[in-house]
Amino acid sequence: MYQPARASQSEFVPVRTLQYHVRRWNGEASPASASPSSPSSPSRPPLVLMHGWMDVGASYQFVVDALSQAFFAGRTVIAPDWRGFGLSRLPAPCDHYVFADYLADLDHLLDHYAPGQPVDLVGHSMGGNVCMAYAGVRPARIRRLVNLEGFGLPATTPDQAPRRYAQWMDEIRALERGEKSLKAYDSADGVAQRLIKTNPRLSADKAAWLARQWAAPDAQGRWRILGDAAHKITSSQIYRVEEALALYDGITAPTLAVEASDDSMGLWWKDRYDLPEYHARLRHVRDCRTAVVQDAGHMLHHDQPGAVAALIESFLSTPE
Repeated sequence: MYQPARASQSEFVPVRTLQYHVRRWNGEASPASASPSSPSSPSRPPLVLMHGWMDVGASYQFVVDALSQAFFAGRTVIAPDWRGFGLSRLPAPCDHYVFADYLADLDHLLDHYAPGQPVDLVGHSMGGNVCMAYAGVRPARIRRLVNLEGFGLPATTPDQAPRRYAQWMDEIRALERGEKSLKAYDSADGVAQRLIKTNPRLSADKAAWLARQWAAPDAQGRWRILGDAAHKITSSQIYRVEEALALYDGITAPTLAVEASDDSMGLWWKDRYDLPEYHARLRHVRDCRTAVVQDAGHMLHHDQPGAVAALIESFLSTPE
């Protein structure tokens, strides 16, 4: 099984109505980095890593392990579990999740870990979408922004709204009937095999370690994914591209948009939404550059953690 090179602390932070679970890695400053002007100074901005849909903060362990010691020293790195994922459990059951809640949650988390201080923010997939939106709403809170495969969604038209509301209500009924439940597994090894099936690039040792972060045994000994089945309910709101672009227009932080070489967009959306359209949307971000991670799929932080770490490190270390 994979053995993390850098140990994390697990802690819970009160955020709105729930206790948020957060992984925290503390880079100890060396004696030579005591000066506030040193690149290894403890005053360096926190690095905040936000995971994607049906994932957990621990998913970034491989990237954290791949960061250089010079970059890591003196820096706090945190990776929360979004509400309803991992160990960030709601105090009472719910039957759907609202995208705007992620923005408010992130706002509270940053106030806790970096009051009055801009942070370096990284988001993957759904987390990337949240981070892009948040950076447009609270631009002063973000020093640098890295978006890992957070593409947004295909454009919609207002006439799709009635059908979407009906779909949302129908799916809530299906959840109530138990038709949206997440699959349980006989063992952690079963979870690991599921992870490898979804992502064949994931090595067996990493899958074995991730399985124990991604799932846990229930009272009957069955391993269940640490995610609320209500996350499978589609949003009641159609995706409004004009709103997303207005948020992109508000981003002032230098931004790095990272893609995997496998072209997740083509695999998911076919002719409904593609990379050229995504790149056109990115032109609304005033300071945005792109990068591609080779030999990687959507879970690029698992497939090529060294390459992802190097991109993050280089981008965040570039002089202002």
